Amino acid sequence: MAAVEQRLVDDDEAGLRLDRWFKQHYPGLGFGQLQKLLRSGQIRVDGGRAKSDTRVAPGQTIRIPPLATDAKSVTNKPLTANTMKGREDGDVLSQMVIYEDEKVIVFNKPAGLAVQGGSGVARHVDDMLEAWRNKKGEKPRLVHRLDRDTSGILVVARTRGAATALTKAFRERDTKKLYWAVVKGVPTPHEGKVSTYLKKEQTPDGDRMRIARHGEEGADHALSYYRVVDQVAQNFAWLELEPHTGRTHQLRVHALHMNHPILGDPKYFEHDTNWEFPGGVQKRLHLHARRIVIPHPNGGVIDQIAPLPQHMRQTFNLFGFNEAELED
Repeated sequence: MAAVEQRLVDDDEAGLRLDRWFKQHYPGLGFGQLQKLLRSGQIRVDGGRAKSDTRVAPGQTIRIPPLATDAKSVTNKPLTANTMKGREDGDVLSQMVIYEDEKVIVFNKPAGLAVQGGSGVARHVDDMLEAWRNKKGEKPRLVHRLDRDTSGILVVARTRGAATALTKAFRERDTKKLYWAVVKGVPTPHEGKVSTYLKKEQTPDGDRMRIARHGEEGADHALSYYRVVDQVAQNFAWLELEPHTGRTHQLRVHALHMNHPILGDPKYFEHDTNWEFPGGVQKRLHLHARRIVIPHPNGGVIDQIAPLPQHMRQTFNLFGFNEAELED
């Protein structure tokens, strides 16, 4: 029979909401079940009752009762291309969920998982959602996209009506989308905007976006805001990015345009031949869709934050970046 666990909060989990702490450590535990355990006092922090929005601190002890969850789903292994292999689509989707109700699902998409199909894409979210068709035959619908190599917030509608409302919110820019990135060098000034025109072009390595002239055929306006949150000397910076428009690869191209490309970007990271990639940092795209604030189809607002992927958390730890600085 399973026993009660007592788990210590790690140093790199300072300021994390309790519900997000559980999502990281027990992804198979449903939101409703978590709320029930909190209300009944079965989950406690340092012996006291807690709520889902309680902020945890390093060294605190979390009491965890026996959890009635699928043992295959409850895993501390982060989702990657390798850990997803051989697993059912529905099981993988369940581990990705950070918020859900009768109209909306918010996923934390892992880096490397495509949102839609394309050349060389064997598995993608749109196809995986077939596993979640409801009794009426409705399949959850995508309402926006993320690049394959970008991790983080992905909003999906459960119904046709919700899809219409959410798509409208994205189209009319009635949303707030915040991204985190780690870039080479430190932008000056530390806060500002990038306004350009972007155009898609064909290259031997596939489609690539480039800076275009105003009025150039096929070029679209792209506007992004940025802010330096922290830095490592003049070598690297942690940026908070907010795209006002939603062009393909917009933030990645704008980072390069500032001469501060995003670390690990397979398409747009450029550097001189004498520059060495920092040891201990994985050569994977360091761009994460961290937060979204969007009107709920039923009224009110959805405000969700996605935990960092493993490779970015590793870089944050190496560089001494404290993600609790930007937690609400």
